[in-house]
Amino acid sequence: MNDGNSVTHNSADHGSTVGIQAGVVHNAHVSIGHQDASPQQKYKTGVRFLEDGVPSRARDLISDAIANGHDNAEVRFHWVLAMLSGRAYDDLGTEERQRLHRASGLVPGYAEGKWKDTLCVAFELLETLSIPDGETGRVLERLRALSPGLRDMILHHFDLVLTGGLKDSLWAEHRQRAEAARFGDYRAQRVWAYFEPDLIGPRALPPRPSTVAAAQEALPVRVGLFVVATAFLCVLALVADPAAAAVELPVALGAGLTAAHFGRRWWFQEHRLRTKNRVFQVPHPRDPASAGDGFTNHVRHSFDHYFSIRVPHGIAPHEWLGHTVHIRNSLVAEVAVLYRESRIGVDRVNWLIRHLAEDARDRYSKGTLFDHHHQNQTPAGTKALCVVALGVVGLTTLALLATVASGVGAPQLLLAVLAVGGAVWSGHAAGSSWLEARGEDRRLAEETREYQEQLAARQAAYQNWKSFLDATRPSEQEMETWLACDKTLFVDEALRHYQLTWRDVITHTILVTPARPYRRGRVKGGPWRYSRYSFRLFLVTQDGVREVSSEFDFTDAKRGNRQRSNYRFDALSSVQVTERSEVGYDLELFLTNGPARNIRVKDADSHQLAPDEDAEEISEVNLDAAGFIHTFRLLEGIAADGKGWIERSNSKNLPSFHAVG
Repeated sequence: MNDGNSVTHNSADHGSTVGIQAGVVHNAHVSIGHQDASPQQKYKTGVRFLEDGVPSRARDLISDAIANGHDNAEVRFHWVLAMLSGRAYDDLGTEERQRLHRASGLVPGYAEGKWKDTLCVAFELLETLSIPDGETGRVLERLRALSPGLRDMILHHFDLVLTGGLKDSLWAEHRQRAEAARFGDYRAQRVWAYFEPDLIGPRALPPRPSTVAAAQEALPVRVGLFVVATAFLCVLALVADPAAAAVELPVALGAGLTAAHFGRRWWFQEHRLRTKNRVFQVPHPRDPASAGDGFTNHVRHSFDHYFSIRVPHGIAPHEWLGHTVHIRNSLVAEVAVLYRESRIGVDRVNWLIRHLAEDARDRYSKGTLFDHHHQNQTPAGTKALCVVALGVVGLTTLALLATVASGVGAPQLLLAVLAVGGAVWSGHAAGSSWLEARGEDRRLAEETREYQEQLAARQAAYQNWKSFLDATRPSEQEMETWLACDKTLFVDEALRHYQLTWRDVITHTILVTPARPYRRGRVKGGPWRYSRYSFRLFLVTQDGVREVSSEFDFTDAKRGNRQRSNYRFDALSSVQVTERSEVGYDLELFLTNGPARNIRVKDADSHQLAPDEDAEEISEVNLDAAGFIHTFRLLEGIAADGKGWIERSNSKNLPSFHAVG
């Protein structure tokens, strides 16, 4: 499921600049090959990078493994794929071409088996680059004889190498496999989970430290003063009028005990309510005091969102929001207190906000939502009995003073008044200390129980949601497979529109860039992947360049904003790349008959790298995954040589490969 609350939507006209949109980095299975890793480990990591669409890293790691002695037909086959993945043969440097040719001569020395056969087919396909299309039948038969998995790997990674009749012969099958796999493994139901950020673990407010020690320390002195003052008043009353005092003193004692009994509960509940209100005091959104706290405001908006969609049956959302305004304010404050940290977005705690909204809905349905509020409200009868008892204590105290005044002189009456004042002051102080000591024990026990219950419930909600995300989130290989299928079908649609076959196409390139608004995510060490892409295909034919672009929603592959343009070789005057660390990479195409066309290749990401990631290395990974390097070299060559570029890149000029199985 995807609530969609964390999606950020920005809009801008083509060519304008929009602030960098948030992205997430997952610590997935793709690990970087450390220098102390074994050659076998580096090779396996390189294969994972190759499967996940990062051939530049795969080349480095597999080459390192081979240089350190890990070399066989399987390793060399993946090395060849990594060398040519996302690249045309022209993109290889002189040293890389020499290494590729030397590798073809090593094939006879490898052990017999499927990997040697597959490696032979790979080199035979490279051999076909310099032979006529009519002589490729035997290679095509050997390619089709391979297992579907190995055949698909070759076709995918040799995409920019194979052209002409050979690719025509394979294209229908390749397109059919892309159509079958495009929405496989529940793509539409799972893609959203890739862009969900890693969750922050459960937290709950721990019990406040107990103040019982300070209260107990002051209690003996205050009780002692109260006992002395009360005893002195009792003695004066008994001396003045024993009969009246014998009635008044028991009444005062009983009323005092009654007031203490009922007042203890009243005091504790009021104390708990005041404490919670003080802890969870949140400024209103319109209060200027809250204007600078962006995190709290985001938490508030998220609570409003989830409470509006997690509504009890039979209640309208606006009624539910009005009914729970105080509960939401309390929860907003709690989450803000628990998770207010630098560089933490609310989307990382949305799981908790959603859980709290669901919990409020469920408790309301059970009739227990306001139990806690009612528990902190003292019954009216208790309050009335406490007030009456205190009134009786006050009246009996006045009666005792009257009794003392009737039987003794003025000096004793003054002492009695002082005794009453001392008893009232020390009694109030002693009562406060006693209530605080007893109340702190009860509060600590209740808060500890609530803390443990809340933490356990949130831990369960966290584990459930995390497990669901981990099970739903697509792997890098799945994301790369779906993207490759989208590109294949996009190319096929362009060929059909222009009524071209691969025999008509000299070469092609496809540039994959982000399309705003988007969400983006990546695994550590891997390229950014986007919720919305812009595909830009360049088909180079004898007549010139055909350019087709379209935007894609990666979840369901729906397209929009399609554009097509054609231009001659001499119409492309120059190609320029602009790199700005705070913005990203821009590719500019300058045509002789129109304004410069700006293409945002990638946004800046240096602020979202892990501490052990190299910014230059990750930038290269992203440019490689976007198809930028091949696209730039192709367009730069056409801009420099015009139609002469065709002759310079003619496959007949390529040297031959010799891989004898």
